[in-house]
Amino acid sequence: MCVLSMFVVRARFCSVFHCRSRLRMTLLNGLDISARSCSNSADNRNSLRWDLSPEQIKHRTERLIQRIKQAYDSVGSVDIGNVCVENTLQVLADAKLDYSASRHVLDFPQYVSPCKEVRSASTEADKQLSEFDVEMSMRSDVFQRLIALQERQPTGLLPESKRLMERLIKVGRRNGLHLSAQVQEEIKKLSKQISELSIDFNQNVNEENTVLIFSPEELGGLADSYTNGLERAEDGRYKVTLAYPHYFPLMKRCHVPETRRMMEKAFHSRCKDVNTGILEQLIELRAKMAKLLGFSSHTDYVLEMNMAKDSKNVARFLDELYEKLKPVGVKERQYLLSLKQAECRRRGLDFDGQLHAWDMPYYMNQVEQVKFSVDKDKLLEYFPLEVVMQGLLRIYEDLLGLQFKQVANPHVWHESVKLYTVLDSSTGEDIGQFYLDLHPREGKYGHAACFGLQPGCLGPDGIRRLPVAAMVANFTKPTKTWPSLLQHHEVETFFHEFGHVMHELCSRTHYAEFSGTLVETDFVEVPSQMLENWVWEKEPLRRMSRHYKDGSPIPDDMLNKLISSRVANTGLMNLRQIVLSKVDQVLHTKASADTAAEFAKHCKEILGIPATPGTNMTASFSHLAGGYDGQYYSYLWSEVYSMDIFFSRFKEEGIMNPKVGKEYRSVILEAGGSVDGMEMLRRFLDREPCQDAFFQCKGLAWIENGLNY
Repeated sequence: MCVLSMFVVRARFCSVFHCRSRLRMTLLNGLDISARSCSNSADNRNSLRWDLSPEQIKHRTERLIQRIKQAYDSVGSVDIGNVCVENTLQVLADAKLDYSASRHVLDFPQYVSPCKEVRSASTEADKQLSEFDVEMSMRSDVFQRLIALQERQPTGLLPESKRLMERLIKVGRRNGLHLSAQVQEEIKKLSKQISELSIDFNQNVNEENTVLIFSPEELGGLADSYTNGLERAEDGRYKVTLAYPHYFPLMKRCHVPETRRMMEKAFHSRCKDVNTGILEQLIELRAKMAKLLGFSSHTDYVLEMNMAKDSKNVARFLDELYEKLKPVGVKERQYLLSLKQAECRRRGLDFDGQLHAWDMPYYMNQVEQVKFSVDKDKLLEYFPLEVVMQGLLRIYEDLLGLQFKQVANPHVWHESVKLYTVLDSSTGEDIGQFYLDLHPREGKYGHAACFGLQPGCLGPDGIRRLPVAAMVANFTKPTKTWPSLLQHHEVETFFHEFGHVMHELCSRTHYAEFSGTLVETDFVEVPSQMLENWVWEKEPLRRMSRHYKDGSPIPDDMLNKLISSRVANTGLMNLRQIVLSKVDQVLHTKASADTAAEFAKHCKEILGIPATPGTNMTASFSHLAGGYDGQYYSYLWSEVYSMDIFFSRFKEEGIMNPKVGKEYRSVILEAGGSVDGMEMLRRFLDREPCQDAFFQCKGLAWIENGLNY
């Protein structure tokens, strides 16, 4: 789904002061030692601790704050006439590296720890550190030293060093450090409020634990593999949560409309009472801060740092896409309505002549069955999680020139979590490590995401630090009688999030500021979305599938039908993304908003399907409080470029072509955020990017010319 962006947008240059050395000055003046690696094993270079008690988290947080203040005080005390790269820029760069590795053992447990007390302590640490981040980001004394350094025009800087200096100054201006002390104080106050409310919003979503109880008859249409994984209530009925492995299969397969209605209403009412108020307060506070900083809206404020640059470009992009998709969506809705009418007649149900929100997943699933003859129950049997994971890892190894080794008896936060070391297959160099936390449990982050835990960049000693990341997902748990079986869309999710993991681990930047996925927000999804294409191609699909009983391959006929079904419901699925993107844009171009009303309005106008009365999807829309505020359009925007990469290079030269894969690793992944996204695209494509492949992938031309709904 995403890189968890809270780690991206907070604390641009906070951390510990390091002793400065001649070696650092040499680095900044042009000596390229990026190929150096530590002789120690990857295990020894991963210093992350996951067994901290609430008391230890609190103590470490306090110590980290002290060290951060020391770093800033060091820079802020430099005489303006004596500023140089070593006593300003490099201190801040070292601090960012140390801070990133120190912080995530404190704020990551709130998403994954099985212990509620630890999760609460981690959340409190996150709030305390985030508040202090604001204090440090508003240090005008540090900002003035950076300005003085830039005015001196230091010679011999590496391009990335110059980029870092310019970035920190730009961020300082975006924090209002060029404005009056009174305005700065108001911005600081607003920033702290925004940070705390965002953490509260996401904590509420993570801790949500609604359970609905249904009889076997009320779960009609669901496979044994689904019901066998459910807990039973005392009266023998089934307990169904709102976690992804429960919710989405039920909405797609249960033929009882009332069950789907109850589930959909509960799902889109999650945290409604508390988070609606939080989100609407966030919208007001963000608008106030944007105005203080001289921007017309919060959207224009956040987009200044993106490829899109401003809200007009985003609006034009979404409107043009909507015009292409609108007629396709109309045809698809008409076809879904005909399927509903036929089913109501067949089951003796009243037909109300309307499509409801709880009808959409069910009848869209039927499109795949009726139009493309995809048997989801049968297909599921060919995607055991362990087989998918083994195939996925081999594909990434071959494509990117890597080798993965599972770590025995790793230090992890839960017994189900696995840890892998990544090596360069040619040199044997340690590239990084990643954790896989793939099954749901109470209190765990409820979506799928990649968390960067330790940046991969050069340390103050000139040695590359080991990057570490975690992929967190919620795939169905195995039982005594059934393995964990994945829906094909879950296989796609696995490929997507693991693409983020590879971005985190393969980057080879000088500075933590640009490590891994720290790119423009509307570019961050490009690498991961590009790699989704592999789950729609025959060779990769064969490598990551096998029947869970007898190990037999997917029959050719079934495989062909699955691949053809990629264009099923393409209009409605992308219109749904336009709804979310436009809702986000509207909410963040206003001074205040009724979030439920805006979502309902756009659902009706764009998707043609009303939101269920009494619900508010935005109250659990974590992106709006997790770093994608004003930027949700990024998923569609990034997809344009990801498809251009895939069709222009990999599809043309071979999807498993290691030469293209290694070039992709070098140009796109290793660069991290040290190069603008558009420049990376030009280098890899050897031309300006275009939208043709995007529309080809969506099947729009094929639908318009041949598929008659």
